[in-house]
Amino acid sequence: MAISGMTGFGRAEGALGGWTWAAEARSVNGRNLEVRFRGPPGFDSLERAARDGAQGRFQRGQVTVGVQAKRSEAGAAVRINLDQLERYLEASRPLVDAGRASPPSMDGLLALRGVIEADDGEQDPDAMAALEAAMAASIGVALGELLAARRQEGAQLLPVLGGQLDRIAELIAQAGSQAAEQPVTIKARFEARMKELAGDAASEDRIVQEAAALAVKADVREELDRLAGHVEAARGLLATDGAVGRRLDFLTQEFMREANTLCSKSALSALTGTGLELKATIEQFREQVQNVE
Repeated sequence: MAISGMTGFGRAEGALGGWTWAAEARSVNGRNLEVRFRGPPGFDSLERAARDGAQGRFQRGQVTVGVQAKRSEAGAAVRINLDQLERYLEASRPLVDAGRASPPSMDGLLALRGVIEADDGEQDPDAMAALEAAMAASIGVALGELLAARRQEGAQLLPVLGGQLDRIAELIAQAGSQAAEQPVTIKARFEARMKELAGDAASEDRIVQEAAALAVKADVREELDRLAGHVEAARGLLATDGAVGRRLDFLTQEFMREANTLCSKSALSALTGTGLELKATIEQFREQVQNVE
């Protein structure tokens, strides 16, 4: 795969020791790589796994990694809060002694709020390490799916970008043919103007000299040569493995600079029209380049 895009999504699920979780990774366009993470409390090491995994796979884009985890009730330990139970008994004792209430039953006491609670104490370190490793592996799978999605986007972008470069090359060739007519047109315009102003006093040698100077200023061969070179450079980047989006973005700026100069030097309406179409195509190419990693 030559290029990758910057948008996509990946997901992976897992389960271990009474825990279930889902890891998701998504990304959108970005000038640089930015990684954001959201995970369950108590699993701080997962953020490092997400950041290292993203940095090892991507160079550009805003990447968001999230992990949602849940511990099943069957797998969670419970304990009786004796302090809370004693407070309930102490509060009921005056009523029982006065005969205003019956002694509380055990099932009634256990049903009171706060008497039975989940035991969130420390788990076995080895079991905790295994759980975090399993979650980190799911993050890696999700990031791998995200990478595949971004590569698929790159495969879809490649023919679009290639077609736009082909169109730019066609317009460059068309501009070259039109620009060849500029010296004759410039000379004819200058000669007509000189004769309008000076009549028969306008010498042919003077007309030729001045027209030649104007033609040199209007010469666009250098701009066309540089544009053709930029097309070949862009094609080379599209055939290169790795992140080339930033270099392509810079190249589009060079494309536009030469196209602007071409339009400013144009002395023919046809050449100006070609230059404007060339600028529009370059802008379309630039918009698509923003999606390339």
